Amino acid sequence: MKESILKFLKTNGEGLDYEIAKALHLPLAVVSACVSQLSAAGEVISCKVTRYVDGKTIEGISCRLSGNLPTPARGPKPGAKRDASSDSETNPV
Repeated sequence: MKESILKFLKTNGEGLDYEIAKALHLPLAVVSACVSQLSAAGEVISCKVTRYVDGKTIEGISCRLSGNLPTPARGPKPGAKRDASSDSETNPV
């Protein structure tokens, strides 16, 4: 069971417990128990979340693989400024 949950998270990234249960055709109680065991072992990071979809409240456990950081965005970062010394070299006064 735990291996199938880890495989799901590796292929799909972050997911809610009910999404995992639906995809793996498992009862929600079993998935929640396995996720809490994986979280205690440090293989998964999980937290309780509340989402609002089309006016409906959805409460569940969001989980992702531990140590799996999103890739940084490419390009210049917000608030990055050019070095003043490089400007003076290209535009001598």
